Amino acid sequence: MKRTVLVFGVISGLVISVLMGITTIFAERIGFDRAVIVGYTMMVMAFLLVFFGIRSYRENVGGGEISFGKAFQVGVLIMLISCVFYVVSWEIIYYNFITDFADKYGAYVIEKARASGATEAQIAEQTRQMKEMKVLLDNPWLSAAVIFISEPLPVGLVMTLLSALLLRKRRKDRVGEMQSAVG
Repeated sequence: MKRTVLVFGVISGLVISVLMGITTIFAERIGFDRAVIVGYTMMVMAFLLVFFGIRSYRENVGGGEISFGKAFQVGVLIMLISCVFYVVSWEIIYYNFITDFADKYGAYVIEKARASGATEAQIAEQTRQMKEMKVLLDNPWLSAAVIFISEPLPVGLVMTLLSALLLRKRRKDRVGEMQSAVG
């Protein structure tokens, strides 16, 4: 299991890191709203390797069989490796290349609130939240924890659950397939 998890986890991590780097570079050009959509789409693309990793394990190690529990275990391990790559990439990019991200994003959110007709009290609250976000992002340990929990982890868990459900295959499932093929 170690080899499958490492291979697919590292590949997924590299994919997610490269795609994050590209998205981050062009975030201002494509706009923050679209960058979020692109960002979550690239996470789904990278987490497709969870599916392929579970399938590889099922076919090469499990002899064509895998329980939901084992599939979930393999998928979670692959997903966690990818999430670590995501967080490390974010930290490197944020602290070295986009140090003004929190300020620019905060200004964008506040301007968007103004344009939508928010009251002064709502704008003041939004401003307070953006200042809190900047303080959080400026602390590497807090930033890493929050980024890990709020961005790749939920997407990775959904992809892992779906993959484990779709790929589980037990002996009785295979017997039914064989009977269908023969009969």
